[in-house]
Amino acid sequence: MTQGRTPQKDAYTLILDAIDSGVYRPGDRLVESELADRFGVSRTPIREALQRLETQSLLARDGRSLIVASLDHNQMAELYAVRTELEGLAARLAARHATEEEVRVLRDMVADDRALLHDPAALARANRRFHKQIHLASHNRFLVQQLDLVYRSMALMATTSLAAQGRGEIALAEHLAIVEAIACRDEAAANSALRDHISVAFVTRLKQDAAEA
Repeated sequence: MTQGRTPQKDAYTLILDAIDSGVYRPGDRLVESELADRFGVSRTPIREALQRLETQSLLARDGRSLIVASLDHNQMAELYAVRTELEGLAARLAARHATEEEVRVLRDMVADDRALLHDPAALARANRRFHKQIHLASHNRFLVQQLDLVYRSMALMATTSLAAQGRGEIALAEHLAIVEAIACRDEAAANSALRDHISVAFVTRLKQDAAEA
């Protein structure tokens, strides 16, 4: 691998992962020199990574500064609308194409994630792994790519709906229903179960935002 391309890719991935993991949250200012020091990368690939993230609307301008973007109510509704359609399709295709091994992994994930009910942040990470596994089980690379873009934008939400009282337990029950529909090769039921799961998550998030406001 050539030396010239690696730093740029690494810088982009490092910043994206930091946003995704909550190191940088919506409204936080990103400074080239600070990022270069944090990640041990020169300023040129950091600058190029920031430009790429701004193009993807993950960063926004605040005067001359770049900050981690945030989603207003309409943007969040738009994101959930797209997510619902794409994830429903992923579940439908997973019911059609998932191998027995992939179904077993999904079942194991639901069982293992019960140990995380006391830790909303860890449960949120596990939730993303679960959904990613469904995306992969769809065996449609173009759908997986589009869902990756959706989940990048999901990182711009400052809180997780799984932090709401009782939501974790309910979400795991919804996950199990999705897995059972996939295991039964019931495409319509898998699609419906996942769409319902996203709808409940959206309602929960709206209630969270209303309470905070």
